[in-house]
Amino acid sequence: MAHKRPTLLNAFIYGFIVLWLVLAAVPFLWTVWGSFKVEADFFSRESWWNAIFGTATIRETGAAFTGDGYYGAWITRDFWKAAFNTIIVTICVTSISLTLGTLGGYALARSGKNYAFWILIAALVFRAMPHITLVSGYLLPFFQLNIWGVLPTSIIVLVAINQPFTLWMLHSFFLSIPKDLDESAMVDGCTRFQAFRLVIMPVMWPGVVTTGLFSFLLGYNDFAVTAMLLSADNQTMVPKISSFLGSIQETGNVMFAVAAVVSATVPLFILVLFFQRQIVSGLTAGAVKG
Repeated sequence: MAHKRPTLLNAFIYGFIVLWLVLAAVPFLWTVWGSFKVEADFFSRESWWNAIFGTATIRETGAAFTGDGYYGAWITRDFWKAAFNTIIVTICVTSISLTLGTLGGYALARSGKNYAFWILIAALVFRAMPHITLVSGYLLPFFQLNIWGVLPTSIIVLVAINQPFTLWMLHSFFLSIPKDLDESAMVDGCTRFQAFRLVIMPVMWPGVVTTGLFSFLLGYNDFAVTAMLLSADNQTMVPKISSFLGSIQETGNVMFAVAAVVSATVPLFILVLFFQRQIVSGLTAGAVKG
């Protein structure tokens, strides 16, 4: 007969889970709610109830909710351009990183040479270095080649920063796949690449999805690289949000930033919600060998 947990322990566990969910969800829900208010309500010093009832919002707009923050961010301040640039950067970084990572990770996992270990160690050291240190090394050649400020420069640097991570993660996934699959496929007439493409990759999809999501998040959320290597016209969403809160404060800028933060966060929430099963299966698959 299974041992049952004490009632007090169950109450503590469920209470902790509820408290954790509240602490995690309330800041985001509050920001979403406040994005439809005016600055005088959302940042009211009199009472936080003003943000609930929209006292100043009603006074200024005639309604308890307003979309002025979203209109100002997306239309007036061209946040749609930053969103489009972010899509380009994240898709390119993810696709290039996964392509190089799957090929490199498979080669290192199947290699019996000692240099495979040292390549992984070098990649780990490179990954551990602060991003800002790596970015500063790219500035001079980019200025000399007159390619600073455009999207390909940031894509190159983000791929270079992300590649050690994808290499290590995919390498561990390939190690969990028995070499017998490769050998059986090649006995049946496949070349090494055909065995990789037709036999190994279908088994690897959970790992590829998991690694791809983390690569996507790197390109999507990056600030240091994109802020230093992109011009104002080519900014991605995170540096663009920061520009709303620059040294020169104009009326509505803060609410533009709040609306932009919500606009940038909601797609990530939907993405993780949609791929949650693949993420869990991918992480657990990499933890079991054989």
